[in-house]
Amino acid sequence: MGKRDKKTEIPPGTLDMLILKTLANGAMHGYGIAERIHQLSQEVLVIEEGSLYPALQRMLVKGWVEAEWRPSENNRRARYYTLTKLGRKQLGTEVSEFGKVMTAITRVLESA
Repeated sequence: MGKRDKKTEIPPGTLDMLILKTLANGAMHGYGIAERIHQLSQEVLVIEEGSLYPALQRMLVKGWVEAEWRPSENNRRARYYTLTKLGRKQLGTEVSEFGKVMTAITRVLESA
């Protein structure tokens, strides 16, 4: 069983935040987004295509990201996603809410 075979569930409500944060560093295609999150999480988080692409589509509709087709690093046609101004604002909101939830969870876990 390889490292990617064992999956850790991404907490509900955090997928959008992780994608937005990844795109804050510049335009990326879907596979690149998933790989970058996997890499930065030290191979703990795995984002499946069945979760990633519906999330990106949802973000397109909400205006948080824009997309354009262009050649990838290996010269294949890929859809590159870019964070919009509205997406940056949403990222701030998501990070703030996540921080509140993490603080509350930590309080519970540290209680006697």
